[in-house]
Amino acid sequence: MASNLSDRWQSQALSVFAVREILEKPIEGESAQSRIKQIGMMNILYMMHQAHQKLTLSNIIEITGMTRGGVIETIDLLVERGILLETLGKNSMGRGTARQFEFSQQVFDAFRTATTSGNG
Repeated sequence: MASNLSDRWQSQALSVFAVREILEKPIEGESAQSRIKQIGMMNILYMMHQAHQKLTLSNIIEITGMTRGGVIETIDLLVERGILLETLGKNSMGRGTARQFEFSQQVFDAFRTATTSGNG
């Protein structure tokens, strides 16, 4: 039971974090549609993270059905915001490089703050 409650707190914390970081802090020239797309992407990326899936462009494209350009456009904004960190790793064939992403520590710090204050 505690696990289900913890999952709910984390889900709510993600929503609050996404709204604050994306909707309340727009990047100059960014459209409302772009911000909404980023919030949706955050949810998908967090589900992938919870399932221990690598956050690579190929995996994100496969799950979302978005074009490569659409994924890159959305992901790059999350990197610019500092929500995601980007690294280069080996591609699935081991021959080239692939862009890989992970959530920055600020995301988990925000979750921890939200779940701690929500449980108290």
